[in-house]
Order: sequence, then structure tokens, then C-alpha cells
Amino acid sequence: MSNINGKVYAMNAVTPMKPWKTWILRLIFFVLGNVKRLQQDLINLSFIEFARWVIVPRSSFPDLGNGQGKEELKYDYLLFFSNFNGTWNQYIDAFSAVLAGGLNLIWRWSEKFPGSEPVTLFKEYIARVQFDTDYYYTAYPHAAANDLKAAHIVQASFDGLCEQVESCTPAQFAAAYREFVLQVQANLGETGEAPVPF
Repeated sequence: MSNINGKVYAMNAVTPMKPWKTWILRLIFFVLGNVKRLQQDLINLSFIEFARWVIVPRSSFPDLGNGQGKEELKYDYLLFFSNFNGTWNQYIDAFSAVLAGGLNLIWRWSEKFPGSEPVTLFKEYIARVQFDTDYYYTAYPHAAANDLKAAHIVQASFDGLCEQVESCTPAQFAAAYREFVLQVQANLGETGEAPVPF
């Protein structure tokens, strides 16, 4: 599937909005962008690597020339892009469970949005408005976001161990090494393939 690269899944969704609703959503995005505590629930979902909403006004679509006629679009469009670890179902379930209020605040301005609860209707809606990713690159396809965070913790602890043991006796080194392993054991993971989607 083109949306998956290793452990990482790319999602793109495009939803139409009536133009008068665009200004309301722009105001909501301004508030969300400037009040950091309102972003905390999204940030706390650690399996999400990236999430962004973009408004494209109907007058801002590119004219590619070469005989392309002027388009008379009825709607503005809300684009949603996200990269996450795990399956599509897990992602939508978590979004619905943790961010229902925020999702409703943002997507309620889109046409035919059923709400983020119950999750079955929300999944049907996302499946209808989602587009496949033709090409998807990720630098670490077999490492989830949490794998990368854990690797930084292990590296920092290892650097500290190296400084600490430069002039140790073998017994002191053994004690320092045991302490290092105890500190990082929860962060020693394994990279690999993505979970099998259901």
C-alpha cells in the first residue's frame, strides 16, 4: 500500500467547506496556534509524528496554463496531512477517543461531517475523503516516533557513561555499566516492520 513505509503511515484527507465557514475556521486555527495548552492532547499522542490542517480557498488553486479552463469552484477545501505509527484503525480510534472535541471544532465546518463520535461514522467519513499517497519517504521507516525518542535517551545515557568511566577500575566500571543498563532498559527497543493492519 502506498500510504505505508515501514512502521509509518501517511494520511491525506480533503474536505469541502462553504466559503463563509472558512473565516470561522481561520479564527479557530489562530487561537489553537497561539494557545499552546490547547495543543497538548495532540502532542501527547506520541505515535503521531506529524499532523497539519491547511485551508485552500477556492480562488487559490493553481492555473497550470496550457488550455486549462478557469474553474468555478463552489467550496473552499480543508486539507489534513498526518504521519503516524500503527494501523489506520488504531489512529482513528485514538483520535476519536482523545481528541473528539478538537476534531469536531475543526471538521464541523466541512460538508457532511458526521462528528467524531460514534467512531464508526467518523471512520466511514475519513475513508471517503482520504486520498492515497503516491510516494512516501521517511528517513527511519522501521523506527516509530517512540523508538527515536528512546534512542536519544539511550545515547545521552551512554555518553554520560563514557565520561564517567574514563578512569575507572574494572569493579567501578562494572557498577557504572549495571547502573547504565538499569537506566536505559525501558528504552531498549527493537525496530522492525509495521503492525499488520486489520
